[in-house]
Amino acid sequence: MMGAHHAASGAAVWLALTTQFDVGLGHLAQVVPALPESLTVGMGLLDLTPTSVVAGALVTAGAALVPDADHRNATIAHSLPPLSNIMCIQVGKMSGGHRHGTHSILGMAVFIAIAALAGMWTMELRGWGTIFPGAGLLAVMLASFAAKALKFVPDTMRKFPWALGIAVGTFVTLFAPQHEYWFPLAMGLGVAAHILGDMLTTGGCNLLWPLRIRPPRWLRRMPLVKNIWRPSGNVAIPILGNAGSVREWLVLVPVSAYVLWAMADAVFS
Repeated sequence: MMGAHHAASGAAVWLALTTQFDVGLGHLAQVVPALPESLTVGMGLLDLTPTSVVAGALVTAGAALVPDADHRNATIAHSLPPLSNIMCIQVGKMSGGHRHGTHSILGMAVFIAIAALAGMWTMELRGWGTIFPGAGLLAVMLASFAAKALKFVPDTMRKFPWALGIAVGTFVTLFAPQHEYWFPLAMGLGVAAHILGDMLTTGGCNLLWPLRIRPPRWLRRMPLVKNIWRPSGNVAIPILGNAGSVREWLVLVPVSAYVLWAMADAVFS
């Protein structure tokens, strides 16, 4: 799946859990009697300020790019040069290459643990109260990843991801939501959205890495099995086809539209 689509899917998951709004069906409800007059979208499970909703969406969008830190040419590798380039090269070496360690259950657990540890670093600021520098520093990177992937500005403005990342990181440091689990939750949601997105393409992922369970040779000849259980040991449910396919765009364009709508509703309602 393309980087921008990973980021949009991560933000969509965060917004679906933290926001809730009604969409009037208007004339459509009159034409189809079985339809209600309005449709409730989102779960609204966390009570957050509008700014926290937007900051959390950016953090989760960035977290949805983190598994691709195993690829030196991925979107995030070019988001905060030279730091991001160095990081991706080293992560790729440690995780065994692209779509290996970072795209597994073990990798997800490591990312969540890093976020949890970062969120536990707190300080008391005189005249202000508790601040969260660990979450803030990590949020700088995650929001910058999201800015690069979602292409908020042209590529000529190379310093913009840094600027947005620092702004989001500062907000998280000073105004982080009081829910202690929000930061590892955002990380976990983003990483899970990424892995699921890649499993919906033909390449798939090996969730059990470092174990690699290959299908028996006789099973590889079966059309359905060979498309789902790859010879490499990866598992795929290739609904979206190859990365960047028309099917992927058909799914992710409305997802991206939902992200913009939900964020606008959180800010302006």
